[in-house]
Amino acid sequence: MAFRFEVEATKENGRAGRLATPHGTVETPVFMPVGTLATVKGVPQDLLEELGVEILLANTYHLYLRPGVEQVRRLGGLHRFMSWSRAILTDSGGYQVFSLSDLRKVSEEGVAFRSHLDGSSHFLSPEKAIEVQIGLGADIVMSFDECTEHPASRERARESMELTLRWAARGKKQFEEHKHEVPWAGERGGDQALFGIVQGGMHPDLRRESAERTVEIGFPGYAIGGLSVGEHRGTTREIVEATLPHLPKDKPRYLMGVGTPEEIAEYAGMGIDMMDCVLPTRAARHGLLFTSEGKISIKNARYAGDEGPLDPNCGCKVCSRYSRAYLRHLFASNEVLAMVLNTTHNLSYYLDTIRSVRHSIKLGERAPSLTGVPPQP
Repeated sequence: MAFRFEVEATKENGRAGRLATPHGTVETPVFMPVGTLATVKGVPQDLLEELGVEILLANTYHLYLRPGVEQVRRLGGLHRFMSWSRAILTDSGGYQVFSLSDLRKVSEEGVAFRSHLDGSSHFLSPEKAIEVQIGLGADIVMSFDECTEHPASRERARESMELTLRWAARGKKQFEEHKHEVPWAGERGGDQALFGIVQGGMHPDLRRESAERTVEIGFPGYAIGGLSVGEHRGTTREIVEATLPHLPKDKPRYLMGVGTPEEIAEYAGMGIDMMDCVLPTRAARHGLLFTSEGKISIKNARYAGDEGPLDPNCGCKVCSRYSRAYLRHLFASNEVLAMVLNTTHNLSYYLDTIRSVRHSIKLGERAPSLTGVPPQP
């Protein structure tokens, strides 16, 4: 199945669609769990399927370092390697390289960096990033971009934006020349989709320019990158609002690295089609759980004798079986099962949230409040 996107309903509260990929159809708006190392930490693939995950995200930088793209390619690509038959999106590695700070050096050609694992030297160019992602075999691959730091001057943001645009053109050329080499494609080939990424820092006019020029290069989908890097939530919203009108209405729009359940509901309502975030899994490992009654820190002693379910309004297998007291006991005892159950619930809550939003969009209704309190600006 070749890549295809169709908008099925456009309402004041967002839009709903279907994203066809070589590994299944994805209903949008969609939240993509993050499986950095070809695994969503603590959750096996069969449980992800049971939760209704249609697409997940894997990390190019980490998989490039370990186990290595050639190893994954020899094993039949990422889908076969991790025993996942549904869609996968790989990020380009740009954000991870950005986060290395002192371990990297950016040039026109690409980024020289040292591995956080063993200090070994590596070089990632726009062409190399595409080569790695083709080798991994994800359904959707991302352009290699420079994630602009925050705060950044206007001059610095423009410089970074221009570099990302040049890298996008180079990456697209590499992709067009080698897209038939994806491990699972066989004779068919060419079914992967390459998305462009909009940058421009926290400057709305630069974001508009970046969007327009990225669209000129031409991609089947577009991402808004470089957010959630320390800016105020209101600034994030402002940038998204400034960018969206300049992206094609007939192409998927992906907001990278956001956010809380309230935020993903809010951005879906603005017309974002795809989102990802490490928050539900990372928070779970620290005992922070999302519920219809607000956030709960399960480590608190107040839950030691609480026989009630984690979230009385949640039908996930965790809430239907285990008490808050038991979940608190597992976490306090540093049991591995605590991470598994906490992550299962948080992912279920996120996925239920986006399903509820998608349903509301189709009906043309305002999405229900997640905690009984309207989302704050």
